[in-house]
Amino acid sequence: MTTASDDLACVELVELVTDYLEDAVSELDRERIERHLSGCDGCTTYVEQMRQSIAAAGRLTPGDVPPSIVDPLLAIFRASRRTES
Repeated sequence: MTTASDDLACVELVELVTDYLEDAVSELDRERIERHLSGCDGCTTYVEQMRQSIAAAGRLTPGDVPPSIVDPLLAIFRASRRTES
């Protein structure tokens, strides 16, 4: 039986999407995410866009992205990781 506390908000899905796509969520969270996706077209589209972005990034080779783009992106990523800690 699903209770209100089992419901997943869109913002929670966004926070869990990377772990979900990497199969790194608990079975309970996986069920909550999939239940949410079955009723939320916006989040379903978001997850599919994330899948496509990950696949596209996986096809890049080191020379595909110039350092003038890579370096600022890495700096942003590292800064965001520090603020999460």
